[in-house]
Amino acid sequence: MHRKNLKGWNEVKTNDSWSVFKIMGEFVDGFENLSKIGPCVSIFGSARTKPDHPHYILTTEVAKKIVELGFGIITGGGPGIMEAANKGAKEASGPSVGLCIELPFEQKINNYIDDDKSLDFDYFFVRKVMFMKYAQAFVVMPGGFGTLDELFEALTLIQTKKAEKFPVILVGKSFWTGCIDWIKEKLLNTNEYISNIDLDLFSIVDSSDEVVEILNKFYDKKGFKPNF
Repeated sequence: MHRKNLKGWNEVKTNDSWSVFKIMGEFVDGFENLSKIGPCVSIFGSARTKPDHPHYILTTEVAKKIVELGFGIITGGGPGIMEAANKGAKEASGPSVGLCIELPFEQKINNYIDDDKSLDFDYFFVRKVMFMKYAQAFVVMPGGFGTLDELFEALTLIQTKKAEKFPVILVGKSFWTGCIDWIKEKLLNTNEYISNIDLDLFSIVDSSDEVVEILNKFYDKKGFKPNF
């Protein structure tokens, strides 16, 4: 019985070793394809947002104005906010990129991704590297756990200087204010888990014009380059 279990464990370890090549393949494919596109902005938000929701409509508007600044748009390739962002990019004739992964609420790739800019991933961590490396800014719309995961990963990498500082813009004051108030009270004031300067890593806005203003101000007289 012991030998049988040991054999099974060895098979698992062997499979893990071979997974390295699949992971490497996803990195190579992502690097090769995204490096050709040019400066982009990643837009995040809920996959569950419907096309008639104000957040969907605002996201499309935001994406259009970002494209008019000369950026492409990167999303997770699914429905909801991601679809709205790709739709805005498409309608403004800008690069529309989808970093797709199969998830319970993202079974279908949206129809607004450029045919040559749709990439499929099995590994979340590889996909998140692509979001970070090839985005000159993050625009974060209201969303759930996945949106928060992407937001706080970006803030952590910037805070620890593993990524170059770039704009992280939270859109929707009524949605984000409660979260930021908790951060200020529990992380900063009560426990000193963060510093005052960490609050400067992000901005909170309500309109597409404010998003454009932040991007213009940050990238005035700057060139575009990967974040790490």
